[in-house]
Amino acid sequence: MFDAKKTKNEAVGWIRDWFTKNGDGCNAVIGISGGKDSSVVAALCCEALGRDRVIGVLMPNGVQPDIDASKKLVDFLGIRNYTVNIGDSVSGLIGAMPSDIELTAQTKTNLPPRIRMATLYAVSQSMNGRVANTCNLSENWVGYSTRYGDDAGDFGVLDNLTVGEVIAVGDALGLPHELTHKVPSDGLCGKTDEDNLGFTYAVLDRYIRTGVCEDEATRDRIDRLHRANLFKLRRFDCYEPQID
Repeated sequence: MFDAKKTKNEAVGWIRDWFTKNGDGCNAVIGISGGKDSSVVAALCCEALGRDRVIGVLMPNGVQPDIDASKKLVDFLGIRNYTVNIGDSVSGLIGAMPSDIELTAQTKTNLPPRIRMATLYAVSQSMNGRVANTCNLSENWVGYSTRYGDDAGDFGVLDNLTVGEVIAVGDALGLPHELTHKVPSDGLCGKTDEDNLGFTYAVLDRYIRTGVCEDEATRDRIDRLHRANLFKLRRFDCYEPQID
């Protein structure tokens, strides 16, 4: 049985210890999407470090229909926050590409998360910060993240928690229900995460924790996605010379 309160307390302690060792007195810098993951990470950092050491960065790509959710989170937590619209950066980079390189649809989908991560590091380096990774175990398991985009960061507190467990921790933190239980979406392609994946997080979480998935086609799809995306869990492969 998952103990959300115990996990919440352990995560808070881990964050405190990590900052003591890797940035004593530094600020936690978090990209705020208004969804469960960034909401839970921000709330955990507030409890661990104090709200005065947590900085939220809202990064709409032009017009973001659900930007109010992000604003609600930073207001609820009472943290410093900045809005950096990345729309011009995204369109500028696309426009600067050589004419003989035709960007694929997936390339265009992954570009905003990578620019958002560059934005977070610009804020962090300028404001004595450390960047939080907000990906969870379920997303990482099937590669539902952008390499060097939302899968980057200096510390990750949700890496070993499934989507269902993250939601439970959010409830234990007392976060607004509409934030922790918001239908997960990347906010970029107009579809929900589960639409893109082809299965629900509930099915995925159960498979991760128990190895049980009755539908053979779904199980095969999860396994195939997991194998194909294992490389994302490594920063890069490195040549190791054989020295006699």
